Amino acid sequence: MRVETRGPDTTTGPIHASRFRGDIEGLRGLALVLVLVGHAGISALPAAFVAVDVFFVISGFLITGLLVDEIRRTGGIRIVDFYARRAKRLLPAASVVLVASLLLTYLFLPPIRWSGTARDALASAVYAMNWRLVEQSTDYLRSEEAPSILQHFWSLAVEEQFYLVWPLLLLVVALQVSRRTSRQTDARPISRPRPGRHRRPFLGDPMSRWLLAAFALVGIPSLAWSIHLSQTEPARAYLVTTTRMWELALGGGLAILGGHLSRLPRPAAITLGWAGMATVALAATLIRPETAAYPGYLALLPTLGAVAIIAAGPGAGRYGPALLLNRRPTRAVGAVSYSWYLWHWPLLVVAEARWGPLGTPAGLAMILCSAVPAVLTYHLVENPFRYAQFSKARVLRMGLAATSVTVLTGIGLQLAVRPPVSAPAPLAGAASPGASPGGQRAAAPVDRFARITPDPLEARDDLPDVYRDNCVTQAQEARLRSCTYGDRDSAVEVALAGDSHAAHWVPALQVIAAERGWRLVTYIKTTCSFLTAPISIAGRPDHSCTEWNRNLRTALTGERRPRLLIVSSVTQIPLVGGSTPPPGPATADAQTAALSETWSEVTGAGLPLVVIRDTPSFTVDIAECVSAHRERLTACAQPRGRALTWGVPQERAAAAVPGVRLADLNDAICPTEPCPAVIDGLLVYRDAHHLTATYARSLAPRLHDRLRQLVSPHLP
Repeated sequence: MRVETRGPDTTTGPIHASRFRGDIEGLRGLALVLVLVGHAGISALPAAFVAVDVFFVISGFLITGLLVDEIRRTGGIRIVDFYARRAKRLLPAASVVLVASLLLTYLFLPPIRWSGTARDALASAVYAMNWRLVEQSTDYLRSEEAPSILQHFWSLAVEEQFYLVWPLLLLVVALQVSRRTSRQTDARPISRPRPGRHRRPFLGDPMSRWLLAAFALVGIPSLAWSIHLSQTEPARAYLVTTTRMWELALGGGLAILGGHLSRLPRPAAITLGWAGMATVALAATLIRPETAAYPGYLALLPTLGAVAIIAAGPGAGRYGPALLLNRRPTRAVGAVSYSWYLWHWPLLVVAEARWGPLGTPAGLAMILCSAVPAVLTYHLVENPFRYAQFSKARVLRMGLAATSVTVLTGIGLQLAVRPPVSAPAPLAGAASPGASPGGQRAAAPVDRFARITPDPLEARDDLPDVYRDNCVTQAQEARLRSCTYGDRDSAVEVALAGDSHAAHWVPALQVIAAERGWRLVTYIKTTCSFLTAPISIAGRPDHSCTEWNRNLRTALTGERRPRLLIVSSVTQIPLVGGSTPPPGPATADAQTAALSETWSEVTGAGLPLVVIRDTPSFTVDIAECVSAHRERLTACAQPRGRALTWGVPQERAAAAVPGVRLADLNDAICPTEPCPAVIDGLLVYRDAHHLTATYARSLAPRLHDRLRQLVSPHLP
């Protein structure tokens, strides 16, 4: 993230990326402070992540300036030298932190995280972490897992991917300008200069104009794509390189135009610089991450603010932002910003894994502690390698060696992930997958079982068949995806509809359908309740859910209607009058009203309806907790009352709508106070609120009994 070139320390000359700028060093330090306090949980800065955009502008300005200077001096770019400098600058410190993070993972994080962290390290070592996070963010089954200890490497990956192509683009432009200039010089007759004053064109020489055109060719489509994708797929838009290229290109354009902007009158430059500081501060305090479509057009605030600060620096002098930025403490933070950025996040993740969620004071204390390895890395690793006089071949060999060490360490951690060898019999009784778990005595929390099924290290993959069969409608999709199980030729069709909390009942219903000869048809969409009312996801209306529900109701009430509809889901927050109701009783009332309206429409159409009450939900990832406390499972037991609150609106709505039958199986899922994580040797949850397929399958007899009691007149 940090690139620096040495030269005269000045804030009064023209903007020049090849000269050291104390105010830019300080701006880097200020941006790092934003990142750190944001990760520490300072509520006054909800959008401290905008500091990453500032880093991108700084990097684009400095690197582009260096490359353009090289073109003007030599007529080209020594590509191998450029990548060797990048490797010498970035890889040593990054490799130290990557290997240290893998060791911290092995020593302090639950074993269930080891395999994923090993893969994260491999992705980070080759600067592809952002794309790995994109894959995880769009995978609903992985979206709620604990953050990776190497998650922060995504921004470094964006920069390095950009710089794989940026020097080549500049080189192509330089060659094109050189050819055109050569042809024009050969064809132009010699003429005498006219007397008088000559103005330098604002856009400079042909090289500058062509470079700016190339930057616009990259930046404008990238900005347009960023605005579009931020509205449709915000999680993906935040991480992909294509939505961030315009920010680096913006810094590059500033490197070309900076000399002209430096001629601003001092009062105008001072005003511009402080306006830029205010813009970055406003972005950090006013953007709300829960509702913001970011980066998109909102990222123009911090990026243009950073451009204004850098552009105004020379003209504003010591009365501009340099008054704050060009101070020794701010510059000192900027100097170690790369190493500090690398170290702060792994230590925060380890602290939270060991001691639970950190409050703001504890988070800030951990941030300060991370300064110690950061300063050591800066002085013992970062600077010695940066200023060492190595040949290109040696630098590239060292880069390969550093990457290889990370890869081998990651492979070692991956190989360490093995479920323990089980004893021949459990200590407290066990249940086969098809059996119904025992009563309260058997289900009461105990400290250990000789065997846990599925093993918590394999729980993430203990999924219903609908996921493997591609039967789930994903976010932003509205078309119905369905799969059929049981007797496909049966005249008795039972439909299951809802979100992932409906999906985790598929294993039990498959057993029942096979036994009773039913045709089971599934309609599942992630994070989408079965509701007629529009819902809000992350503070924004989910139009795809509304359309999917409309399509589903048409299918369920058409000519081929099922004999029985079974519904289960988390009750998402419905929009009331186009807005989200306030938290508390108003939200619960809105949920109850939306459920009642939806279910009344279904029963009014003559369709028998069974609602499976929502299952427990916790603030703890149960599978992760069990992987860390195999010998003390009671540490993973959770309070029952709080865990069952998600299903309260369903109970109220079922009582209010005639003809709705409520099936509550929580007496078998959470039969005691507190709720056990493992019952009769079976792991109940694969995360914080989804049942393992194994445990859901074991509930088939209980669910079968409930369905016979509720709908026996309608089904054979």
